[in-house]
Amino acid sequence: MSDERPQKPLPEEQLSRETASPERATSLEKAPSVSGPGASVPPVLPGQPVAAPALRASDADRERVVERLRDAVAEGRLDMEEFQERLEAAYASRTYAELEPLTRDLPAVGGIPAGSAAAVAGPEQEQAAWPERIGGAGTSSTAVAVMSGFQRKGQWTVPARFNAVAFWGGGDLDLREANFSQREVVITCIAVMGGIQITVPPGVEVDVRGIGVMGAFDQRGNPGPLQPGAPRVVVTGFAMWGGVEIRVKPLKSDREKKPRRRKEL
Repeated sequence: MSDERPQKPLPEEQLSRETASPERATSLEKAPSVSGPGASVPPVLPGQPVAAPALRASDADRERVVERLRDAVAEGRLDMEEFQERLEAAYASRTYAELEPLTRDLPAVGGIPAGSAAAVAGPEQEQAAWPERIGGAGTSSTAVAVMSGFQRKGQWTVPARFNAVAFWGGGDLDLREANFSQREVVITCIAVMGGIQITVPPGVEVDVRGIGVMGAFDQRGNPGPLQPGAPRVVVTGFAMWGGVEIRVKPLKSDREKKPRRRKEL
């Protein structure tokens, strides 16, 4: 009978055995790695949505901010030194996140509290898909109503410049489902003893510049926060003994369009 006793494994041998065991190897594979400079920043996968402030700003977006800064100087809200600093920052901005602080402390035109053209839109507004609705040739460039009426609604393309004339008549321009040939369109309205109504969806920037003589250019409704990439509609012209009304109104939902069912007796 031998007196030899099994030797105790050395600490290094024991460690190697534990590491080589299947249970130990599985636990090590599941353990998250915290090393490396980018360990705490998850990668952006292809097709993953990017936050709205990170979107690239266009030349039209920068021009809208610059125009608001010029209005702020005329209103006495900014001095020339502040204006020059923000002007340089606006033209150097590349994203909405860089544009937004430049007008954050300024009220929008007309006293409507808003940030800037870089305001972030909600989920419902993002469904507008504005980049897909901008571009192409205009459907028509003129509408005239003399003791009659005209109407543009549904799927049509608004040209860069559209002229609308109503003399002893009325006209209706509905832009809620329309496409736009350019990011900025100008609608010139002449209303003499007549009226023209323009309907735009929420989130679209509207700039009213018309002149009324015993008439008026009236904007009704709050456009809400501007949607990234939304067009800019400039309404100008002349109204005498007549009026031009700009309304902000969303499209009816599919539920509202469906006819109501009669209650069963």
